[in-house]
Amino acid sequence: MVEARRAPAREIFGWAMFDFANQAYTLLIITVVFGDLFTRVIVGDGPDYRLGNFLWSLALAISYLMVVVANPVCGAVMDHTRSRKRFLFASYLLTVGATGLLYFVEPGWIVTAVILIIVSNFAYAIGEGFISSFLPDLGPRDELGWISGLGWSLGYVGGLVATAFTLAFLGDVSAENYDTIRWVGPFAAVFFLVTAIPTFAWLKERGHARPIPNGQSLVSLGMHRMLETARAVTYFRDLRALLVSIFFSMAGIYIIVSFSFIYGSQVIKWDEATRVLMFITVQITAAIGAILFGWLQGRIGAKTTYLMTLVLWVVAILAIWQTPAVTPLINAAFGVALEAQDVFLFAGVLSGLSLGSAQSAGRALVGVLTPSGKAAEFFGFWGTASKLAAIFGILGLGFIQWALGLADAILFCLVLFVLAMVTVLPLNEARGRAAAEGWRDSEEAA
Repeated sequence: MVEARRAPAREIFGWAMFDFANQAYTLLIITVVFGDLFTRVIVGDGPDYRLGNFLWSLALAISYLMVVVANPVCGAVMDHTRSRKRFLFASYLLTVGATGLLYFVEPGWIVTAVILIIVSNFAYAIGEGFISSFLPDLGPRDELGWISGLGWSLGYVGGLVATAFTLAFLGDVSAENYDTIRWVGPFAAVFFLVTAIPTFAWLKERGHARPIPNGQSLVSLGMHRMLETARAVTYFRDLRALLVSIFFSMAGIYIIVSFSFIYGSQVIKWDEATRVLMFITVQITAAIGAILFGWLQGRIGAKTTYLMTLVLWVVAILAIWQTPAVTPLINAAFGVALEAQDVFLFAGVLSGLSLGSAQSAGRALVGVLTPSGKAAEFFGFWGTASKLAAIFGILGLGFIQWALGLADAILFCLVLFVLAMVTVLPLNEARGRAAAEGWRDSEEAA
């Protein structure tokens, strides 16, 4: 079998720019600004904000459940009709529209805020799978690591640019500043709208569309192909092991993405300056991690790289959990007067390196184990595993923090990353790659 040749640099850049663009939504709406605004101002059930935290986790979980239902069917339809760009464009417009409407939410408008978060996060999250399905088209399997790493790295640069502007010009998250900070929705929407233009200008739709069989609709066609692909996945035991591992790792990652800045505000009790510094630290280290581990993947193998990122996550979670306890010990040992928020920045460095590297390595490894011609469908299953993980992780943390508080609930992440390591150990990368290439050859022969 002849592997895909490397795509032109302009097309790879256009593909990576979607990661650059959509990070404005992830960071401004889910992680840094609006999540904190929702819990502390829109719901505002201080001092521990348990209801706000729970409703936030519930809204995200519902949106991810919608992705779980829609993603595999959409992937099957896209592969058959070669319409990935059209589906991607629709998700992009829906994300932009719903995000912009967040401006109109007032404090106390809990239902309106929840509905807009559900719609916008559904559109954003399903678009992640759509854009990732183009990855196998962009180069040989051995080069997918650095291509994926380039996308994630540009994503964190985009997030840094968008959020730095927001923090500088929109100010802090507070009821007193609400009339200004509410502009975060329209700004994130416009940033996504404009910076994703290179993706649609330069990314190519490969292959030829096939007609819909007589007597079938797009939905029935998608369901039929999805069931066929689900049966095929059982043949790819190494890909199956990876999807189980990704379920656990992404559950932990979605918790960190959704609650890290809420944790900093409620548990660490950082000030605005540390909050800004933490954001910058995580973005820079995440970009470095994505590029570094993407480069390593071509030299030490995709599985080994992925395992290294999981070990890094375990260390990062331990650092997050122990920050309040370790701070006085550091002060006593070195005769300094650090606050917990200062020590928490070290955990931010580890989390940033882990965040960029783990997601990039996992996505690239899926590409390595995916047969040609089934990219959208197999990345649909990747998206399904990731979003099921998000539901499991975010709701799990929501219930645990409801009972125990957020400080100790973070240990749930530690368990998830350990399980991710254990479940990926049976994966044999060479065997999985051979299975993907052999399946493609047999399909063509048939």
